[in-house]
Amino acid sequence: MSTKARNWMLLIITIVVVFLLGVLASNITNRKAEARFAYMPKIEIDENEADNAVWGEYFPREYQSFMQTLDTSFASYNSKNGHKDLLDDSPRLVVLWAGYGFSKDYNAPVGHGYALNDIQNTLRTGGPTGPGTGPMPSTCWTCKSPDVPRLMNEIGIDEFYKGKWADKGHEIVNPIGCADCHDAGNMGLRISRPALAEGFEAMGKDISEASHNEMRSLVCAQCHVEYYFDKKIPGKEGIPYLKFPWKNGMGVEDMEAYYDAIEFSDWTHSISKAPMLKAQHPGYELFSESVHAKRGVSCADCHMPYKTEGGQKFTDHHIQSPLANPSNSCQVCHREETKSLIGDVTERQVKNKTEAVELEKLLVHAHVEAGKAWELGATEEQMKLILMDIRHAQWRWDYSVASHGASFHAPLEVSRIMTSGTRIAQEARLKLARLLAELGQNYPVPYPNIETKALAQEYIGLDMEKLKAEKAKFKKNILPTWMKESVE
Repeated sequence: MSTKARNWMLLIITIVVVFLLGVLASNITNRKAEARFAYMPKIEIDENEADNAVWGEYFPREYQSFMQTLDTSFASYNSKNGHKDLLDDSPRLVVLWAGYGFSKDYNAPVGHGYALNDIQNTLRTGGPTGPGTGPMPSTCWTCKSPDVPRLMNEIGIDEFYKGKWADKGHEIVNPIGCADCHDAGNMGLRISRPALAEGFEAMGKDISEASHNEMRSLVCAQCHVEYYFDKKIPGKEGIPYLKFPWKNGMGVEDMEAYYDAIEFSDWTHSISKAPMLKAQHPGYELFSESVHAKRGVSCADCHMPYKTEGGQKFTDHHIQSPLANPSNSCQVCHREETKSLIGDVTERQVKNKTEAVELEKLLVHAHVEAGKAWELGATEEQMKLILMDIRHAQWRWDYSVASHGASFHAPLEVSRIMTSGTRIAQEARLKLARLLAELGQNYPVPYPNIETKALAQEYIGLDMEKLKAEKAKFKKNILPTWMKESVE
């Protein structure tokens, strides 16, 4: 080998060695940085501490990332940026929820940091119905704040659920945060809401046996689930006690059968008179049907992926759609390009949305036709099976759309549920057609002019100006001073 070749060889070897030494030095530096956080610092946080900023003094990265939930700039096909009015997007919803609070006001979900603002501002917690209180029960605060477990510990669970939501408004001041999911003593994940543990008990399961990985989903399941208020519990009569309808299981038919057996309804539809069910946000139930859940992926893996900053690895508490951060969430497991990943998700969302819209139209027809049947003198016996069909079809539609992430979590299950809802809605309309003919209605009942939210609300008899005036009066005369200022 010539001298020139040897010199080039030595130069190349030197460059490689220097590079490897640099990588080693960087790795040592990072490990030293991580070592500073390898042991839990001495933490002095009260077990009932609800102020997220206090926790933030010990865990600044997690706290700072949580504060980013106030950012509403991200948007995808199903995730609308900002406080988007979904009744404007789809006025059909106004008719589907006629007689229920959601027909007044329904916005797209935003970050956890807005939990208190949303419940304070929505018209669903509107004007006064009696001296000193608003219409909604205190139970409505349950998923909105770490002040809830604090109050439950201080005054008891039953006492917390009692009364109207305005009664405890002065106590609920911190948005969703640290104490909702973490034990102040050891920072371990914990269940702070009794309804989840009680729901597992109803299925014959012990939630205390859950693994750490399961807990990374169960802390989310405290709130992102279907639930109802039970006022008939022996010894607790009249208290709107928060319960999960899981006795028969977590499937859509399981919960439907449970509700039918106890003859529960959230409200009576003001047009069709059907005893309706309002799905809340069954995210955990549908997630449990997903391929991700079956492979051991947790909610936190996708919505709160790990992040490295300054040599420290921590859980990103900017809870958001995985599509906003696919490199840290999706692409840890999936090797597709970002555009391809998002395209796959969007394709499923579009398909499920198309199915949902078609079912919505069928349901609007069914409610309006049922209203016409009552107008023509139909009897309760003639309407009984029709109203149950409407109840079951709309329950399936609502269940499929209310969790927002359903077409990402379990698109095939959502499609199955929507298909069964469409079949039941069609059966209801066939029964209505026969009944209407018997009652002398021999031509189709006209579809209402509900092209805008305002037209739809007028059609179902809502006086929105009056509702807004009542809300303003409620804020001015009833809410505590701090709350009045926060919702101006």
